[in-house]
Amino acid sequence: MSEETTDTPLIPDQRRELLLKHLQRERVLSVHQLTDLLEVSHMTVRRDIATLEREGRVVPVPGGVRIAGAPGSRHLAAEASRLDKSMVEPAEKAAMAARAATEVLTEQMTVYLDAGTTIAQLVPHLVELRGMTVVTNDFAIVDDLLVSEADIEVIHVGGAVDRQNRSSVGVLATAVLERIALDVAFISSSSWDLRRGVTTPYPDKVAVKHAAMAAATESVLVAGSSKYGRFGMYRVCELGDLSLVVTDSALAPADAEAIRAAGVKLAEA
Repeated sequence: MSEETTDTPLIPDQRRELLLKHLQRERVLSVHQLTDLLEVSHMTVRRDIATLEREGRVVPVPGGVRIAGAPGSRHLAAEASRLDKSMVEPAEKAAMAARAATEVLTEQMTVYLDAGTTIAQLVPHLVELRGMTVVTNDFAIVDDLLVSEADIEVIHVGGAVDRQNRSSVGVLATAVLERIALDVAFISSSSWDLRRGVTTPYPDKVAVKHAAMAAATESVLVAGSSKYGRFGMYRVCELGDLSLVVTDSALAPADAEAIRAAGVKLAEA
């Protein structure tokens, strides 16, 4: 039995989220593997795959299914919702945030936290420091900081609301960032590699990331190795434009070597 199954039957939405979680980890699975993991019939798995395909979240392959954007389809046409992202690789995200905090953070800093579930893992490290100011476009990060009751000045940049990602984007968010001086900007991405740099499928995100990086003395990308090699339509920056790239320990050694050989500072958690 899968360690993530229980004796209580899951409703369809719960089962499909669990299916996605398995795919995020393994990238490609057969129908037979999924019937074992979910403890349901082949017909149920195939119905779930069909539903997720209509939503653009998976791509059927002969005998099975792969996560949208997995090897074989490296172009990222859309990102998962924040809820979906929050279910994937929590330990890796916490480790990357801890490494980024160790590498960069000191007291009395003004930092930008880009929207995303990986960057949000920096909050526990920030609340331990004195004299911090956090600037962000992420509503969930603001909630986390307020709940913590830490002595941190919090600035949300405002702007047009991206409901799926619980963040703000566009010209108003950019205008605020253009008027703030930052020590460090922590940047998120669902697609990055050495050749194409940091990319996104959404043009409204580009200007906000650009403005944060321009306002900061240092810019740090914090992104998992599962995102490496994927690319969106819109380019944010080259890896060489960043002060530091922090990823997890699963990045292929050949990729890590190539990144460092290109002169990019890389830290693996």
